[in-house]
Amino acid sequence: MSNTKQNNNTTAKQTILYSRLSREDERANESLSIENQKAFLEEYARRHGFTNLVHLTDDGWSGTRWDRPGMSKLLDEVDKGTVSTVLCKDMSRAGRDFLRVELLMEKFRENGVRFIAITDNVDSDKGIDDFAPFRNIINEWQARDTSRKIKAIFGARTANGYHVSGAVPYGYLHDPQDRQKWILDEVAAPIVKRLYLGIIAGKSPTQLANELSTEGILTPSAHWSSIGAGMPGKPTSNPTRWSVGAITGILSKEEYVGNKILNKTTKENYKSKKRNPNPDGRLVFEGAIPAIVTEEEWEVVQRLRETRRRPQKVTGEPNPLTGILYCSDCGHKMYNKLGKTGRENKPHDEYVCSSYRHSTRSCTCHYIRVEVIQALILDTIRRVSEYALTNEAEFIERVRQASVLQQETGVKENKKRLTKAKRRRDEISVLVKKLYESYALEKIPENHFTDLLKGYDAEQTTLDSDIERLQSEIDTFNTDSVRADRFMELVKKHTEFKELTPILLNEFIEKVIIHEADKSTGRRVQKVDIYLNFIGNFELPHEVVEELPTTLSRGRKPRRLMTPEELEHEREIDRRAYAKKKAARLAKEEAERAKILAGTSFESLSAKSVSEDTQIAV
Repeated sequence: MSNTKQNNNTTAKQTILYSRLSREDERANESLSIENQKAFLEEYARRHGFTNLVHLTDDGWSGTRWDRPGMSKLLDEVDKGTVSTVLCKDMSRAGRDFLRVELLMEKFRENGVRFIAITDNVDSDKGIDDFAPFRNIINEWQARDTSRKIKAIFGARTANGYHVSGAVPYGYLHDPQDRQKWILDEVAAPIVKRLYLGIIAGKSPTQLANELSTEGILTPSAHWSSIGAGMPGKPTSNPTRWSVGAITGILSKEEYVGNKILNKTTKENYKSKKRNPNPDGRLVFEGAIPAIVTEEEWEVVQRLRETRRRPQKVTGEPNPLTGILYCSDCGHKMYNKLGKTGRENKPHDEYVCSSYRHSTRSCTCHYIRVEVIQALILDTIRRVSEYALTNEAEFIERVRQASVLQQETGVKENKKRLTKAKRRRDEISVLVKKLYESYALEKIPENHFTDLLKGYDAEQTTLDSDIERLQSEIDTFNTDSVRADRFMELVKKHTEFKELTPILLNEFIEKVIIHEADKSTGRRVQKVDIYLNFIGNFELPHEVVEELPTTLSRGRKPRRLMTPEELEHEREIDRRAYAKKKAARLAKEEAERAKILAGTSFESLSAKSVSEDTQIAV
């Protein structure tokens, strides 16, 4: 009678028949198939007089997840007040999270929804089942145990080099004969290669995305859909509209050099849906899959992606040197200044230290003009390449000998900077503590406290960044072996070095260290250290020499580049000329004193004159 009465009062509301099946449940018990659950629930509903039946299903969803589409639809209908009863085969179909299931039951009670778990003999109309909480705990424990077993199985498979995911990066496809093997996608692989070469040529991800979109090239998800590859990906309204995120995602995948990467991410526990990077647990199988780009191309692209190159207001294009020039004193990147100054609206294009550019002026200018550094870099690439081609064996031996010294010197310098930065950071921690104490004791006003604290916070943030960067450089110094043979391959790849193109710059140059200019000799002398890819700072440090400007020489000649030998010769000439002028000046002063003494007796000189002559003699 109670069931009949209920049905008469709620005929307008739905009876939800909820079914759920995860992959683990399917392997464990075939009787839990979605078809069997639906038939079981329909037979129970008809036998007990339930009408207005609606099926909601989550096929392939774990009970630990609560973003299931069927469950989300069920909760929406409950909130709307259109549900009278929810039927499940058992409590575990609702979920395997004890707390979330209890909250779900409470939501049903608040909205007047009857809940029935048939095989567990749970019916909310019959009162609270004291054993239900324990049953939910057991269900959760089962999910945890199943997750632990699956994780162990996956760990064993990945250790043997087997993929545990069906997804493949854009540019590859599963081998039809063996899904564990990847083959090149003849359509997508050239697109991947094009993107890497485009970045090396100086293009930005935005430019590349616009190019592919304009040419009507299908996005990864649209491409997979067109060939029926069954890869994951959300369909878009415009299948040829590439996003910057899609481009950067392709540019970050190490698989394109031919390495199979497993265990890249991990979850904190079986309840968590967020995957975190897993650097310590990564498994790398080199050469296990076909390569699309070379290792050198991949490394260059990763280095270029670390720097954001903003387009200049004057030209609308970024300067390719940005991210390559570094200050020798503070280690920060150099900042490109481009504009026009003076009455003649004369253009200027130069780099200065980014620390000097800021209001704190924590470093000096380290000014250098773009045309000067470009000429110096091109000259270095040309001369080293010509020497390597004509003296290959000697070149390789010299590089190997120099590499040991360079690594030792670089590590020693970075360790000094790291120690200094850590010491200053500790000092700031002490100062901040004392600052808080002074403020608490009302020894300093609030506005002074706030200003000082902001300054310390900013400095500490900068120090943290420097410490991380220096430690990273120290860690990688010894792991990056010098590869003279790879530099030879690069030299043979290029036949001309007439101009410094972005491709030539990015493939040959690792970094350039700019020192502060020395003006003490009457000339502007600036030391520049150029580090080439694979071989480091091969030659002795180059120096840029220019005549200092005078007030009368507005249209002075461009700076002149000199070799170290030429520079030393010029300095020797300057030293001799300075010594000759000094000797002539001293001789002239001595002659004038002798003339004065010869024409006047000592007694006739006044006391003041004696004092003056004595000072001159001294």
